[in-house]
Amino acid sequence: MPRKRSPKNENARSAGARRPAEPHPMLGVKLWNNPCRLSFRVNFIAHHFNQPVYDWVWREYRLTQPEHVVLYALGLKDGITADDIAASTSRPKNTLSRGVNAALRKKLIDRRPDPRDRRRLILTLTATGRRIVAKSVPALVAHEDAMAARLSKAERRALEALLEKIILDKSNWPTQIRRSPKT
Repeated sequence: MPRKRSPKNENARSAGARRPAEPHPMLGVKLWNNPCRLSFRVNFIAHHFNQPVYDWVWREYRLTQPEHVVLYALGLKDGITADDIAASTSRPKNTLSRGVNAALRKKLIDRRPDPRDRRRLILTLTATGRRIVAKSVPALVAHEDAMAARLSKAERRALEALLEKIILDKSNWPTQIRRSPKT
């Protein structure tokens, strides 16, 4: 049965966009007939980035997702707290706590009291943790580049700027689903 063409599909085609055949019919439904397209697309991309990454990180370094999240965050900014990592990843604190404790046991990170506030515990990479981050980041960058290969540099910058704009507006995002009006 031929696919119905919607005005949105026509506009995309007329703008020079090429749409490849969907690998699964439900994917097309979720991409083009979904009232929550933005969140679906962001989640779809994130999942298809993260799953191969975490599978590779496990095979290569025997690190779980929370352990790698901790190492990666410290690779970006050493000397931060577990709360800082939780705030920047939206992962539950108890999950990150398990990652921190496992990374400590594996001697991938160190933890020490903050000299300015002894209640805060500062996390830093050990030499072993730093080596893992240095070896793994190029593989992650290559994976991301491969996923975004269809975009021109300008398109990629535009996408990054739009996503950044949404993220920086987080303080205005609703924190709960409001009840829908009775029909």
